[in-house]
Parts: sequence; C-alpha cells; structure tokens
Amino acid sequence: MRAFLWFSPLLFVVGCSSPSSESATSTTAASSGSEAAGPEPMDTARPAPIDAQADTLLTAKARHLFSAPGAPDAFSLVLRGASVLTGEATFTITTAGGQVIFREVLSAPDLEAMMVYEMQGPTATQAEREAYVRRRVQEFFAAKNFRRPAVASAATYPTDTAAVPGLDQAAWADLRRRPESVAFEYTVGKEDRHVIAWSPLRKQVVRLP
Repeated sequence: MRAFLWFSPLLFVVGCSSPSSESATSTTAASSGSEAAGPEPMDTARPAPIDAQADTLLTAKARHLFSAPGAPDAFSLVLRGASVLTGEATFTITTAGGQVIFREVLSAPDLEAMMVYEMQGPTATQAEREAYVRRRVQEFFAAKNFRRPAVASAATYPTDTAAVPGLDQAAWADLRRRPESVAFEYTVGKEDRHVIAWSPLRKQVVRLP
C-alpha cells in the first residue's frame, strides 16, 4: 500500500519519521538530617529515546536541478523497516533552502513488482528479490530518470486525463512554455508511471502525463 502527498512551499508534511532525539537527565540526592533520600522510582511513562536511523536499510541520494534554476534540490529515498522485502521507502525532495516540497511513501512491494519482467522462471528466491529491491533503490535517481524540458513545446494535452490523477492543465501549459523546467520519472508497482515537476505557476510539485 502506498500513500503520497503533494506539497507547496507554504505547506509542510505529516507522517514523516521522527528525527533522533537525545535527552540527558540529571539527578541530585537530597538529605534530611542524617538520612539520605532513596532513589526516585523509574519513570515508565516517559517514552524511550528513538533512533530514527536504527531501522534504516537502504538509502539513495542525489542532487539535481528541479524547483529553482542554479540551486539543485536534494532527492532522497530511504528504505526503513524490519527487512528489505517488508519495509517502506520514503521519497522526498528538499530545496536548497531546506524546504521539503514533495514526499511519497512506497512499500517494498511497490519497488519489487517490476521484477516480474526480468524473471527467467515463475518464481524468484528471497536473495534474488532482495537484490532486485536494492538495485531499484540504488538506481532510483539515475540520470535517465530526469528530463528537460518537463513538457516538450510540441506536446499536446492528453485527452485521457483520468490516466493521470490530479493533472492540472494550466500548470501543464505553463511548463510547456518553460524550456528550463525539469521533470523526474519513476515507476510504482508494475506499470504505474509517475512523472513529476515543479510548477512555478502553482508553486508546488505537480503530476505530468
């Protein structure tokens, strides 16, 4: 199962992993006369410190022009969980100024599904499946997945708009007039092709055909 959210610079994100936090607690012993106070009872209600990196399995990162000319954005895909085949991968795009403008969560099966087109037999071993997911993560931000311009000047608006959920014709037309625009393409599941780009008109990431 996967979920994704689109962001504008005025919107932020919910559902991301909590950053690692450290807390230090100091205690002092108090005495009354000749008797020293006993140790305080353990605070079982206080949450244990969380290390956000403890369950990180795979990470892919890249810097590429996307939302602003001359200032590459940071693209990141981090797979976390108990195993490569059951974890969740968080895909984020962060501007040079530190603003997260896009986040989508992909399941391990979302990354593994296209393996069916490369299999030589009806089944694959666990090792083969894990190797494929690792390769998908490593190649997620390959140069071939970026294109410029985001919309070719000769492109025509698609008639089947239902094939691209959330397609914005005004944003699409604006990008067609911007030869410097950049799009990023990736596949979710077997055949769910996603193409996204930064829309200066909408000031957010938009989906393209």
